[in-house]
Amino acid sequence: MVSHTSKKVYILGTTLAGRAFRPSDWAERLAGVMSQFRPGGSMPGKHMTYSPWCIPTSINNVRSVVVHEDLRAHNVMAWDFVMSFAKDNELQVFHGEPPHADAHGHHGHHRQH
Repeated sequence: MVSHTSKKVYILGTTLAGRAFRPSDWAERLAGVMSQFRPGGSMPGKHMTYSPWCIPTSINNVRSVVVHEDLRAHNVMAWDFVMSFAKDNELQVFHGEPPHADAHGHHGHHRQH
């Protein structure tokens, strides 16, 4: 097992078979569902912002979600939901560091846990 110090997990919108995951706004949808899980708990008026523990982004021009491991400490069921989503949809998951694309746009090795 590779040791890492980062507390972030990167879920890419690319399947293990290399296909783009659909719908194209999946990252925003997943982060929206997770927006209630945040430091200090759900607060009125905060439903329109993403949780700092689950942020949609793009990595190497691929829609992705960055999940902070503090989510697991806050609510293990929410963590399991996100990780199960990635597993059930066969999405690429990187622990500890964002993936890097090579010159051909292919992602480097991925570490699934």
